[in-house]
Amino acid sequence: MTANTDPGGGAGASLPALEPVCELDTADVAEALQLSATAHWNQTADDWRTMLALGRGWGLRARAADGTRPLVASTVVLPYDGGFAWISMVLVQPAFRGQGLATRLLRLALAHLAERGLTPILDATPAGHPVYARQGFADTWGFARYRRAAAVPAPAAALPKGMRLRHWQAADAPAVAAFDRPVFGADRLALLQQLAQRRPASAWLAEDEGGRLCGYVCARDGRDADQVGPLVADDPAVGLALLDAALAALPGSVYVDLCDRHRSVLPRLQALGFEFQRPFTRMVLGPPGQPMPAPGDPARLMLVAGPELG
Repeated sequence: MTANTDPGGGAGASLPALEPVCELDTADVAEALQLSATAHWNQTADDWRTMLALGRGWGLRARAADGTRPLVASTVVLPYDGGFAWISMVLVQPAFRGQGLATRLLRLALAHLAERGLTPILDATPAGHPVYARQGFADTWGFARYRRAAAVPAPAAALPKGMRLRHWQAADAPAVAAFDRPVFGADRLALLQQLAQRRPASAWLAEDEGGRLCGYVCARDGRDADQVGPLVADDPAVGLALLDAALAALPGSVYVDLCDRHRSVLPRLQALGFEFQRPFTRMVLGPPGQPMPAPGDPARLMLVAGPELG
């Protein structure tokens, strides 16, 4: 996720004093949502609940003159069993930027992960990239966000011969987990199941004639637009068919985060009305002087789940 380009300058004299760092929980969801909305990010209350339930978050509150204690900065980590953790939601309220708050919370998160032996990973926008590079994060691979304002009529992508699509079912969980783990680098079934329930009409599996899983997709609602992803497929043609199936139930605005190595599908996205928004870089913090690859195998990863989730 992006961070503020927060150089750690001096605090403004007119700003309220800050309280010590606090741990965030589900009681803080409403304020956390307000904080991400100030940055025009797409998260919903459900996203925040999911991240805080599966991970851990910290924040900073200010002591306002009227007695309120607004949340003015945040960060979240999502640990995975593959030996790494995602860092996201590095946010600072606009009035409090330029005081080093993003860096302060980021360093706290990094210390927390170091104690647990977890490798930190994140997805950075161009604005946040130099902040993370200064902390020792190194680039691995990239993806880009595209947005469709509304559904655009287009012929459906052809499904390869012998393949079929069907909706997720509860009994599919073991197969989805086994299919996804080598791609992502860890078991994230708990997250995938939650995402699939958000837009069940857009949660699809692809199978071959023998019933072998060859791809899946899910989608979720957002504050600004729905988001399709993750989308994992053995073959780009299967991926495009899954994308079409997911989009069929989403008539309004939609985001997709397309991995750079799958730019060959860009003509299809453009035909569906998607336009480029901004790039992201997946970054990993390894030992000093020893750049580390991102976990998993992105060859089959067409759409990521979003920079806050990986």
